[in-house]
Amino acid sequence: METNYFSEETLNQAVELLQKGELVAFPTETVYGLGADATNAEAVQKVYQAKGRPSDNPLIVHVTGQEDLTHYVESIPVEAKKLMDSFWPGPLTLIFKIIPGSLPSVVTGGLETAAFRMPANDLTLALIEQVGAPLVGPSANTSGKPSPTTAKHVMHDLAGKIAGILEGGATSVGLESTVLDMSGDVPMILRPGQLTEVDLEQVIGEVTIDRHLMTETEAPKSPGMKYKHYSPNVEVWMIDYLKADFKEAVSLAKKDHLNVGVLASEKIVSDLGSEITASYILTSNGTVSEAAKHLFAGLRALDEWEEPLDLVLVETFPEIGVGAAYMNRLKKASGGKIFKC
Repeated sequence: METNYFSEETLNQAVELLQKGELVAFPTETVYGLGADATNAEAVQKVYQAKGRPSDNPLIVHVTGQEDLTHYVESIPVEAKKLMDSFWPGPLTLIFKIIPGSLPSVVTGGLETAAFRMPANDLTLALIEQVGAPLVGPSANTSGKPSPTTAKHVMHDLAGKIAGILEGGATSVGLESTVLDMSGDVPMILRPGQLTEVDLEQVIGEVTIDRHLMTETEAPKSPGMKYKHYSPNVEVWMIDYLKADFKEAVSLAKKDHLNVGVLASEKIVSDLGSEITASYILTSNGTVSEAAKHLFAGLRALDEWEEPLDLVLVETFPEIGVGAAYMNRLKKASGGKIFKC
């Protein structure tokens, strides 16, 4: 299969492919999504095949607005309406109990709930509108690898496996959306993102955070809960921002004759100089929000470095605000490995 790029000028071609049950990746403010008609079970099944994704891992349904939910959701809580008024379009995914049979089970992972989001990207909203159906849109990458923040990342992973990619430039947020489960008594964050617990509580009051790790037998309610995610091929270690020093970690690695790459703030990279084989600057101003935006792109860049690396060392940040989302992704990418002096 040939994978083609599409643009605003050729949007109609992407629309036709999706209507025929093919897969087309699309841009959002978070990461690129792998699109298929959410009402077409055969098309959605192709998403799992293209990504190599477990079929009990539910998919987020992308819509053009709140009115789309009436076709699928049993009842929309008042709190959810407040959140949608405040944060849609934007990086917030909401989970609701759905009308039985309104969506194929391949979308929901066999659950009685489904996840919905309105992306903040005009080109993709036009795509969904013209297709005439909501689109599933998991990250458009090989399952388990760092999420794609450019069309080039998508092509690297899925060339020959999908029909096309709607080019929309680099994503502005760089991390997947916050996922909030609205199907229980108290709204629960299942996946942290740019929108934090504080952001949500300012609108609706109490929100809880799910600290539970999925077991092998439980069905995840949200993407990113159960399976290995965000991992490049190269080994990744975190550097404890309180108890460790990059220079010490690099020195120890070089004693073992390892080629070391560093993913960190500009000052850290500058201080290390020629001691390292490769580097990628996460942030020039030292903020975690900028680091989060560049995390996946940095992991991919170092994983594909022209001189193969043995080890990548990555800067950590306090798990406060967006730092919680950043560290959630980094812990999974590294398998929890952290260097402490």
